[in-house]
Amino acid sequence: MKGQGMSEQGMGLDIGVLDGEGARQDIPALAAILQDVVANGASVGFMAWNTPADYRAYWAGVAEEVAAGRVLLLAARQAGGIVGTAQLHLIGKPNQPHRAEIAKVLVHSAARRQGIGAALVQKAEALARLHGRSLLVLDTDEASPARRLYARLGWTEVGTIPRYALMPDGGDCASTFFYKELA
Repeated sequence: MKGQGMSEQGMGLDIGVLDGEGARQDIPALAAILQDVVANGASVGFMAWNTPADYRAYWAGVAEEVAAGRVLLLAARQAGGIVGTAQLHLIGKPNQPHRAEIAKVLVHSAARRQGIGAALVQKAEALARLHGRSLLVLDTDEASPARRLYARLGWTEVGTIPRYALMPDGGDCASTFFYKELA
């Protein structure tokens, strides 16, 4: 199955979970979103000098993880195109069967401030519950608007590590860590 959708009323938004083949087919769209968020200054593991080939290679690796069942990849579609994505990393360690990590919640700059990020996070939380996970963790750039989003969605801020990563322009980026216990 290429993906299964979940409609978000009032937004014309469909959030689907991609399988390995669907992820491979959507690499161009996913790479374009990653390139856009990096170009707009998001600290998401890439630098300003990264190329479209780097972004495609990253998503090819994610598609392999999806096919292996270690990552659930969400794609938010609006008007037929992917406008956002998020990942749920299922922790496979024997002593952590209850935990997962949310990663790479990305929304294209042209589609921001419409609730897409919140919808992606909430869908990831629901999927975590379905997979028997009761504790989620994530991190974000200390200065990112996502920090407020996670707090608004009931996540607990643990703390901030200075100089944890770099911004796309090479400047220091502090990362703030959050967790959420699922009922």
